[in-house]
Amino acid sequence: MRFTSTPRGARLARRLVSHRLNDRGHPYTAPANEALTLITAELTANAVRHGHVPGRDFHLRLTLTEDAVRIEVTDTRAEQQPAPSPPPTDLLSESGRGLLLVAALADDWGVTPRPAAPGKTVWAELRGRPQGHALT
Repeated sequence: MRFTSTPRGARLARRLVSHRLNDRGHPYTAPANEALTLITAELTANAVRHGHVPGRDFHLRLTLTEDAVRIEVTDTRAEQQPAPSPPPTDLLSESGRGLLLVAALADDWGVTPRPAAPGKTVWAELRGRPQGHALT
């Protein structure tokens, strides 16, 4: 899905993921829903803050399979690449911890170039069957 590259767009994307997971058997208060919603919040906030190009939106893709959930957030700014291993931030800083949270919550995450257009896709994956529910 496509969202405006604004804080409102990031909020709507986060809510969509939470609702879709709930609809697929992962209640709002389930650990998987909470973790994936937080991951989505961080990735979409980064797309808005660091990947924003005026007049261009970001894209969100949620893929649910039997054994994994994958979140992909694509923006149009190729030159702003997140570090593969986020450096620790100043303890007094109000920002800079988003990818540390993603790395702690996700089983795997990374960045891939956007095919056929400028930009990048930042993705995170949670594997397994949380709370015994199949992800379909």
